[in-house]
Amino acid sequence: MPMVALIHGGAADAFPDRIAAFRVGLSETGYVEGKNVLVEYHWLEGNFDRLPAVLGDLIRRRVAVIATPGSTAASIAAKASTTTIPIVFGVSEDPVALGLVASLARPGGNATGNNFFVSEIDAKRLGLMHELLPKARRFAVLLNPGDRIASASTSKALVAAAPMLGLEVFFFNASTPAEIDMPSLLLRVNGQMLFSSRPKGFLPVAQSSLPRSQPAIGYLRVFLLAKWPKPASS
Repeated sequence: MPMVALIHGGAADAFPDRIAAFRVGLSETGYVEGKNVLVEYHWLEGNFDRLPAVLGDLIRRRVAVIATPGSTAASIAAKASTTTIPIVFGVSEDPVALGLVASLARPGGNATGNNFFVSEIDAKRLGLMHELLPKARRFAVLLNPGDRIASASTSKALVAAAPMLGLEVFFFNASTPAEIDMPSLLLRVNGQMLFSSRPKGFLPVAQSSLPRSQPAIGYLRVFLLAKWPKPASS
């Protein structure tokens, strides 16, 4: 039975919809997990240092396909690790610029996928926050240093865009829940939030420590809060 390996930078409990959609996609092509195809899930939870070991094991076992939806770092690492195993990627930047494909019209090689235009609109998201909060001048950006490619792209875009809008941006790194200190971060910046490169465990930590009225923006709803924590009843 063929084995499909899925590698994602986040945590399984934060993306149940992705798992469901992946299984639907398999079924639409005639594959049913557990019946005529096996799926092995690798959730990195922000620990991108695990990629070499994970990919090395998958390549040694000669899996049929490596899927890297929603992870630029995993997509690039997979492409660098094998020229024979098919790779289906989902990345936040131009896949040609990342070296994943030769061109959009004729990808060539062993990789194909899509670009969901995240990095390209980082500056636009900052502009939207400015429109919503015209009096705010200082914005905090939360990055995951483990995802170096996405963090570098976001930082570059926002550093270039902020002066044109008359804003200041301050970058903070966090890869684990223990490193996310929302109250301290907000106190140091005295400004608003703009989330990117979501660290693992961000959702539960933010839900317990982020003020209910604190504005924030991200490219996926799950990266923020479906509902802000309710205030304690009196």
